[in-house]
Amino acid sequence: MNSWKDVQKGWGVWGPKFPVIDAHNHLWGDWTQCRGIEKVMDASGVVLYCDLTANISIAWAGGGYEFQTGDITEFFRHSSERFYAFTAATFSRSKTLPLFSDAAQFQEETIRLMREHAALGAKGLKILKELGLHYRDDSGNLIFMDDDRLAPIWEEAADLDIPVLIHQSDPFWFFEPVTPENEHYESLKKYPAWSFADRKRYPGKMELLERRDRTVKNHPRTRFILPHVANYAENLDYVSRLLDDNPNVSIDFSARMDEIGRNPQETRSFMVQHQDRIIFGTDMPVSEEVYRAYYRFLETRDEPIVPPDYDGTFERYRWKITGLELPDEVLKKIYHQNILDLIPSLREPFAKLLEFSGFSQEQQNKAD
Repeated sequence: MNSWKDVQKGWGVWGPKFPVIDAHNHLWGDWTQCRGIEKVMDASGVVLYCDLTANISIAWAGGGYEFQTGDITEFFRHSSERFYAFTAATFSRSKTLPLFSDAAQFQEETIRLMREHAALGAKGLKILKELGLHYRDDSGNLIFMDDDRLAPIWEEAADLDIPVLIHQSDPFWFFEPVTPENEHYESLKKYPAWSFADRKRYPGKMELLERRDRTVKNHPRTRFILPHVANYAENLDYVSRLLDDNPNVSIDFSARMDEIGRNPQETRSFMVQHQDRIIFGTDMPVSEEVYRAYYRFLETRDEPIVPPDYDGTFERYRWKITGLELPDEVLKKIYHQNILDLIPSLREPFAKLLEFSGFSQEQQNKAD
């Protein structure tokens, strides 16, 4: 890992000003990429990287993906101290199969896996968007987040003192007809499985969010991380009320830089107001260009900035965005302090990596 001066050399304000934890990303069972990712992390000031789906592997096909359950012990065998893991537990099964037929047995199996994986070192529980959109019981009924049969699982997360990062819904236009008038028309043409406009197959966006919000309110002991600006980046007033009403909720803004970057004044006020509840993550294939785009967005008032697309490329964009120039105290919280507060067991490895990396004492103090 390079020294902080080496990392910042020649970057100017392209940052980062403070050490970074990428708290939302995926390896998808491909451990061969770890060494390459570490090189990008070294060059980009990223100290730790979270693999949210450490017991899932995926295969891309037909404009979407299919996943299958993997072995989380392989993550711990192949990754380095630069990586930490969440588990998807039993929510790692193929979306083409019933999630369960016996709810009590499913609860028991899920809780057992959560305990086993937490004992191995998993830092949280990750629930993919298949819950509410694809997963069904053996009677063919969609299973939603607020299903009473899942309630013991959210309570177990509280007992284990691990956060639940749960993806519900998607951008607003993913639920609208795929026409040239759709803001995400090009993305939905490239990835047709991302469209949930068919109301005969999928619930509406607001139904998913209302069920999610009901769940986080009904489980106040459980700490929830709601990614992608709580999946309503188009409506920061809604997200602000959600945070105000639920002290057990944090958010990240992974893969939503473009959505929030087109309203920079509103976004800056929102991030300053909720600075203790926002976590950094990218949810994109890592590259120096992606990380630097995030730092430039957070640290400068530059305009125009071309944001990366959801797949981490810069091949197309819907609009250009404007930088936020957040205060240093807010940047520090977003870059690493908030996730360290949420998962205190990360503090020791984070501090050791800073020391090992050759960060100056001044920079280490700034990271505290």
